[in-house]
Amino acid sequence: MNAMSTPRLVIRLLAVVVVMFCFGVFVLPPFYDAMCRAFGINGKTAGVYEGTQQSDIGREVRVQFLATNAAGMVWEFAPKADELRVHPGQSSDMLFVAYNPTDKPMTAQAIPSVSPSKAAAFFHKTECFCFTQQVLQPGERIEMPVRFIVDRDLPKDVRHLTLSYTLFDITARKPPVAQAAP
Repeated sequence: MNAMSTPRLVIRLLAVVVVMFCFGVFVLPPFYDAMCRAFGINGKTAGVYEGTQQSDIGREVRVQFLATNAAGMVWEFAPKADELRVHPGQSSDMLFVAYNPTDKPMTAQAIPSVSPSKAAAFFHKTECFCFTQQVLQPGERIEMPVRFIVDRDLPKDVRHLTLSYTLFDITARKPPVAQAAP
């Protein structure tokens, strides 16, 4: 290799690195999200459901609820109950409780996940606190509802689902407005 080709090689390698970086940042995430939506991969739920179904009263599915905080989130966050037994097709409700123990207003966003992942496409939320960001004032406690339907077409071998939420502190990205004192 001569001295003249070394700068060209370095430029080409840097170009490859830039192209790979751009692919990873700009192309891969939308592709991944589309695949998750299409196949229910990674526990992403089927989203808002606006249809109705008749309940399959001959079948029962156990839905377990989990709540965790992301790193740095200081709120107390938990479901009112650990699990419900539901009939596919019936509308069901669960309340999650959040408490801000700090002395400042905070904004949070909950991200849901359903497992097993093959069941995620059959779990429909009709109302969920995860659809909006939650703002809590210092010392405030709220109950946040989730209303859902386990689809009648859920595969028969799935008898247990887990709906989990991870709560993220997004105060730095979306600062809350403090309430005025009365």
